[in-house]
Amino acid sequence: MKKYITALAFILITASAVAQDLYGEATYFSKTAVDKSWMEGNRDITPERRKRIEENLKKMNEKSYTLAFNRSEALWKENKELAAPGQSRGWGSFMGTSMGGEKYKDMTANTFIEQRDMMGKTFLIVDDLPQLEWNITGEMKQIGNYTAIKATAVKKNDELDMSAWRRRGRDDKKKKEEEEKKEDAATDEPTKLTDMFEKVDETVVTAWFTPEIPVQHGPADYGGLPGLILEVSANKTTLLCTKITMNPDERMDIEPATKGDETTLEVYNETFQKKMEEMSQRFRGGRGGRGGRRQ
Repeated sequence: MKKYITALAFILITASAVAQDLYGEATYFSKTAVDKSWMEGNRDITPERRKRIEENLKKMNEKSYTLAFNRSEALWKENKELAAPGQSRGWGSFMGTSMGGEKYKDMTANTFIEQRDMMGKTFLIVDDLPQLEWNITGEMKQIGNYTAIKATAVKKNDELDMSAWRRRGRDDKKKKEEEEKKEDAATDEPTKLTDMFEKVDETVVTAWFTPEIPVQHGPADYGGLPGLILEVSANKTTLLCTKITMNPDERMDIEPATKGDETTLEVYNETFQKKMEEMSQRFRGGRGGRGGRRQ
């Protein structure tokens, strides 16, 4: 512990010089592990089709982001590549524009502003930043040129965090199917996504931060530690900082979006889930399934 305190004190002294005129840009790489077991033994999925599915899943779950920050503000945005003709439509595009957008964060006011599009309508989400009770363990490792310190916390998963969902076990699935059969017999409702998957309410977050960059920022919604978060893992997603540029000559404008219907995250999530249910029912109806239109 004494060695940890001495090292931390040295880092903080070094960091004080950096804080005089502080602006930085950090690049993060995101990777989410995907459960592919549902494709095993499925005769309808040919090797060629499986390859295409895996390539699309990789594109959806491996992304690059930039975090521009000063002492108290930050702007988090995805580094999007130009889509080829014919690739900008469909479910993947709907999910991307509905769940991702530039996120402005104000650590002093403890608020964030994020612009999202949903089926042609623009929303401006204004809400409080999530607060985590971090436990700084004292464990250290090197990330690039920076000394990073480990911290952990428990967070409540967002309703739309797809990485917080897991495939049900066989026993859970069988029990759920029996319950749904009884409900369907009474209500004639289509089978829901929750028949196969279940949401984990809480998850352990592991973060690595460096006091050498004395800001409380981090990727996505994370922050609140005495140093920039360089790596964070939660559920099946890991965000890793791969590049940092401090005080460049050209700087991004760290400003919030202003266009869109203002709402809270909770209300937006409720609206999004309703739209997903409507799309699912229309899809089933088009295939002539149980969710089709009644005569």
